[in-house]
Amino acid sequence: MYFFSYINYDYLIWIGLIITIIAQIRVSSAYSKYKKILNKKDLTGYDVARKILDKNNLDNVIILETQGNLSDHYDPTKKVVKLSTDIYHGSSIASAAVAAHECGHAIQDKVGYKPMRIRSIIVPTVNICTKLGYFAIIIGAIFSYTLVEVGIILLSSMLLFQLVTLPVEFNASKRAMQELEACKLLEKDEKKSAKSMLGAAAFTYVASVLTALLQILRLFLIFGGNRRRR
Repeated sequence: MYFFSYINYDYLIWIGLIITIIAQIRVSSAYSKYKKILNKKDLTGYDVARKILDKNNLDNVIILETQGNLSDHYDPTKKVVKLSTDIYHGSSIASAAVAAHECGHAIQDKVGYKPMRIRSIIVPTVNICTKLGYFAIIIGAIFSYTLVEVGIILLSSMLLFQLVTLPVEFNASKRAMQELEACKLLEKDEKKSAKSMLGAAAFTYVASVLTALLQILRLFLIFGGNRRRR
């Protein structure tokens, strides 16, 4: 019975996949566009990050170069802003925007931004619940509807994590634009481009929420359909 239900609701997986692909194309396109446009003050991503951090009395936060493409992130446990090579050394608008965004997370950490704290606290639990959720669904599909229901509930923690991530990322981008303006790191006409770059990146998090929601919905429909047919 489960086999046919999985086929019936496969369209939800495809919808989620399409949303994810669109989000990735959008951010890749924006990055490719704005990394070719140099900022008029010739500031590298490192320069931008250092100026923003120093302005906010975050001289204890160090900036390191890391490998990968758009692998930039802030590590709150080590107080480190890690910038990918192109961002770290590049003096493009994209470099400035991405570096400022990661500094936005550092500022959140300093001021104790609640959604960020909540996200950090629930990460270990979400990882465990996700693994147990998939395991429960696989076992439950063979032996017990109850286990499937438990698995769906456990996997819902993944959706909760994605929902908490949204305000964290949007707020970091908002802080980034505020800092770029306050520190006068970009010219007036460059701010719009930086905002577009950050907007494209933010859409990837919206896509993650929608994809997680569709995955939970698919499992719920599969379980509900089989339960009604019992």
